[in-house]
Amino acid sequence: MTDIVRGQIAYPEEPMPANLYRGQDARDIALYVAKCAGVNPCGVTAETSKPTTATTTSTATTPASKPDGKAVFAKAGCGGCHTLKAAGSSGNVGPNLDQLKPSKATVAHQVEVGGGAMPSFKGQLSPAEIDAVATFVSSNAGK
Repeated sequence: MTDIVRGQIAYPEEPMPANLYRGQDARDIALYVAKCAGVNPCGVTAETSKPTTATTTSTATTPASKPDGKAVFAKAGCGGCHTLKAAGSSGNVGPNLDQLKPSKATVAHQVEVGGGAMPSFKGQLSPAEIDAVATFVSSNAGK
């Protein structure tokens, strides 16, 4: 499966744009897609274009409050890939966060830049949401 995905990245057909990723990045993406095939959800959610209105609200935050890390964890689909008892998740594609017990800084960095098979959530999550999910994971992992 990884080779099929890697081939589609290297030799894209319309509407897939050419030359988006190369080298190790392309291999990492191919591995991620191959691991996630058939796993629902796997931390990847499709976004559709919606008209913006003044009444749109996020499920992970309210206007006068900080984002809720547990809600951000769910919204971003983290549980599709990671096990974290406090979130009620049992994903097995990414590391088991209860066993790993990462620090807040480690979680924030990984969520922001990605790495290995994990995509970057920078641009998908606000800095406040990244901070909230890092706090949630680091304070609840292994408990």
